[in-house]
Amino acid sequence: MSQFAINLIFVGASFALYFGIAIWARAGSTKEFYVAGGGVHPVANGMATAADWMSAASFISMAGLLSAGYVNSSFLMGWTGGYVLLAMLLAPYLRKFGKFTVPDFIGDRFYSKGARLVAVICLIVASITYVIGQMAGAGVAFARFLEVSNTAGIWIAAGVVFFYAVFGGMKGITYTQVAQYVVLIVAYTIPAVFISFQLTGNPLPMFGMFGEYTADGAANAVPLLEKLDLVVRDLGFRDYTADVDNKLNMVLFTLSLMIGTAGLPHVIIRFFTVPKVADARWSAGWALIFIALLYLTAPAVASMARLNLIKTVYPNGTEQQSLAYAERPSWIQTWEETGLITFEDKNNDGRIQMYNDKNEDFTATAQARGWNGSELNVNNDILVLANPEIAQLPSWVIGLIAAGGIAAALSTAAGLLLAISSAVSHDLIKTMINPNITEKGELTAARVSMAVAILVATWLGLNPPGFAAQTVALAFGIAGASIFPALMMGIFSKRVNNKGAVAGMVAGLAATLLYIFTFLGWFFIPGTNMLANTPDNWILGISPLSFGAIGAMINFAVAFIVSNATEEPPVEIQELVESVRYPKGAGAAVDH
Repeated sequence: MSQFAINLIFVGASFALYFGIAIWARAGSTKEFYVAGGGVHPVANGMATAADWMSAASFISMAGLLSAGYVNSSFLMGWTGGYVLLAMLLAPYLRKFGKFTVPDFIGDRFYSKGARLVAVICLIVASITYVIGQMAGAGVAFARFLEVSNTAGIWIAAGVVFFYAVFGGMKGITYTQVAQYVVLIVAYTIPAVFISFQLTGNPLPMFGMFGEYTADGAANAVPLLEKLDLVVRDLGFRDYTADVDNKLNMVLFTLSLMIGTAGLPHVIIRFFTVPKVADARWSAGWALIFIALLYLTAPAVASMARLNLIKTVYPNGTEQQSLAYAERPSWIQTWEETGLITFEDKNNDGRIQMYNDKNEDFTATAQARGWNGSELNVNNDILVLANPEIAQLPSWVIGLIAAGGIAAALSTAAGLLLAISSAVSHDLIKTMINPNITEKGELTAARVSMAVAILVATWLGLNPPGFAAQTVALAFGIAGASIFPALMMGIFSKRVNNKGAVAGMVAGLAATLLYIFTFLGWFFIPGTNMLANTPDNWILGISPLSFGAIGAMINFAVAFIVSNATEEPPVEIQELVESVRYPKGAGAAVDH
């Protein structure tokens, strides 16, 4: 049986499962559409939250980032640390408040339709940016495993999400995400176990990464990370384990990811689906356990994939002749068809050279070897998906990881689209435009707004501002600069009023977007960046991906200054803050 047929079986079976769940759990009311009826078990909610959280950026792109070296470990630290912030500081209090959406909380806590509207805008901007990364990641997975173009892959992904998200709502998405978590975690760990055993003899990847590299024979065994350092250094790259140069930028980037995590509406809304406040805490705990299974494995996958890729191009060592292009393995040929691997024979020797041609100190060495520039360009987003093929694992493992990569992208995309839909139908239409709309009308509006959001996200996903994890990092910065401070001040400060909250959100969002667009451009209009996106141009070396932390500081500062210069919030609002901040036991939360 061909690899394509095997891929179709695995992907088709997973789609059949998702569609079946969507039909079984179709939402029949707005409460089922928005919060799955509020009766999801904490373990199931934890698993669904993990799937919602571990997007294409985690499954597909994170290992690609980590393959560049230790410097990108900030992605792991920021995302994991942020989830702890969310679990400890926000989840139980928001559940105690007992609303459907994040703008619901902000609108009521800051007693202002203006605050609700600004929150909706912040939510839509962050969520659309995030879902662009998911569609781009889904396009990569579909392009390779269904052997279609990247554009066609994105449109296929949009169709699948449309079916089970639009009809199922939160109820359908929740149980679909439980299934998707099982698919993606099995798909991620099984290839990692195979590859770790191949390279180190240890089947546990997180320990194999620190073990001996034995693939060259026991007599030549060296620590795997030491071997990787030697190999990349010989190609002009910095050591894989090298320290980071700009620690300020790394700290700010990690902080931006942390507060962005705690401000992501599609994750927060999951804690509204459980029956009790205590269940919100338990859901967060279970989600951390489920997330850890993948996050502990990702660094090992990254380092082993980088080593395997280089060993493919230089099978006899980097100082020997590289691989002849005509003899390239079938997996390179297949990925070339997607456009995600490209080759340009710059010295016309018919061989593949891959090295750091930006390293001026390495130029003389490269020229002495007859190299005239790096010739193989490999998209970071393919490493996890291509890893089983690089390591020559069985065909069924490749089919499994195809289903897992697609599940990761689709699960998060569905959660984001539901957050957007809820904000439009519930917070704009129901609360602000037409309070007398019927439940059936609101449900229809929710489905229509989700369909529109899918089309917009798909269109933007055809031209993302970076690979999946970079695009997602921008979304985290936007959420961290706008939504997170408003939630924190809404829960922990009785002094912040509606004027301060609105001014803070606007200032944080505007400052962050201005900085991003200054260096990255209006990403849906290619080539519009005002300044080159290089560290030399960044203010104090702060990357656009890191500026969300600065935006959050601006938000907090403006909100407190404006609030203290204006009247105090009404007494009933201060009492509301008091009741939310001190949940009494683990009793049932207030229903909407």
